[in-house]
Amino acid sequence: MPDVATQRVLIHVPIVHTHADMGALGETIKHRLVEKFGENWWRNNVSAIDLVWDEIETSLRALDLPYHKVRIYQDGLPVCGREMDIVRELAAAGSRNHRLLLEMAGRGAVIMGTESAELLVEEYSRVRRLLQSSDFESKEEDFKTSGVSLIRKRDRFIAERIAATLASGEVGILFLGMLHSLADLLPEDLQVLNLLPFAASRARIVQALLAAKHRA
Repeated sequence: MPDVATQRVLIHVPIVHTHADMGALGETIKHRLVEKFGENWWRNNVSAIDLVWDEIETSLRALDLPYHKVRIYQDGLPVCGREMDIVRELAAAGSRNHRLLLEMAGRGAVIMGTESAELLVEEYSRVRRLLQSSDFESKEEDFKTSGVSLIRKRDRFIAERIAATLASGEVGILFLGMLHSLADLLPEDLQVLNLLPFAASRARIVQALLAAKHRA
């Protein structure tokens, strides 16, 4: 992958979270979903998510990125001073997302604290209240509705964090859950490349980074 010179480039990687990504709430979430949909649904869901992560890993590795100029932004990872400890803990718990982060960090990428710790605590408390509710199913729609404004606040923080820390000549990789959207929040000078659909996007991203170099 060529150097991107003076351009700021952000590669958006849409992700699907697994229960291993959810930390202490992961097993409770799994139990609730198995209770609602059954074991077969759970196994099929896990298999489908694994295929998504196969594609993400293959696509990112094929880009041959200049990792010494890469910053990684991860939804759910707070700005807290112990980002690497959190990534290692979740990778050890089986998170493919965080294992991939460690792999890229091993090649020279910098893992960035990405989210507001306060907003994540608010989100954690909100999810825990739902999971502990005796009428879980009846409250699901209310839960989704009440979460819209909180997700928007989180998205705004993420966008501001990227804008403030991604320098000219660097490539950012943003792992972002599919309920989030930064489309209208990022600065205009930031070139955003999407990794979805995965296979078709690899060549486009390579071409865009080459063009960024030639424009510089």
